[in-house]
Parts: sequence; C-alpha cells; structure tokens
Amino acid sequence: MAADRLSVTLQALADPTRRAILARLALGEATVTELAQPFDMSFPAVSKHLKVLERAGLVEQGREAQFRPRRLRPEPLRDLAGWLENYRRFWDQSLDRLDAYLKEIHKAEGDKGETK
Repeated sequence: MAADRLSVTLQALADPTRRAILARLALGEATVTELAQPFDMSFPAVSKHLKVLERAGLVEQGREAQFRPRRLRPEPLRDLAGWLENYRRFWDQSLDRLDAYLKEIHKAEGDKGETK
C-alpha cells in the first residue's frame, strides 16, 4: 500500500537529524560533507537520511560540475502547514472560549466583592 504524501513527510520529519538537515538547507544549498559536519556519524549514515528526505520530496540534489549540492524543496512543508492549520484553528477557538469563561468568572467574583 502506497503511503500518502503527508504520511511520508511526517515520517521524514520524525527524526531530529533530518529536521536539523532541513534547517541547515533552509539557509541555502550544501554538500553532503557540509551537511555531515555537525553530526557524529558517517557519510553513509548522512546519505541515508538524505535519501529519506529526497523520497519525501523535501530535498533535491543539484549538479554543479563534480559537486552534488542538496537544496530544500519546501512544497511538502506547505502541505503539512495546511493540514496543521485546521488544528491551529481548533486550539485558537478553544483558547478563545477559555478566555471568555475566565473573564466571566473574574467578573462574577468582582460583582460579589462589590455587594459586600
């Protein structure tokens, strides 16, 4: 069964190393050597992480002479942001209701204090 694009994106983002690689690529293109520098792991291990990110469509490989720099492809992140937007609205509405309730309680307590 083929996984949907959102599931593939979430699986790729589940690993902190891959999220760190994406954060670095958000600053601009980088080679595998540059991407591997901050991590205590082998180049093959970093390459495996890059392959997962490439399969998810989050990273693409460029070609500059003998170099193969990687670059960020943000489209899957936009899809993820759209999906998360529904939950942001849910929390905004929930917090608005909580705020209104707390104001009611505060007002009721203030009214009790005025009648003393």
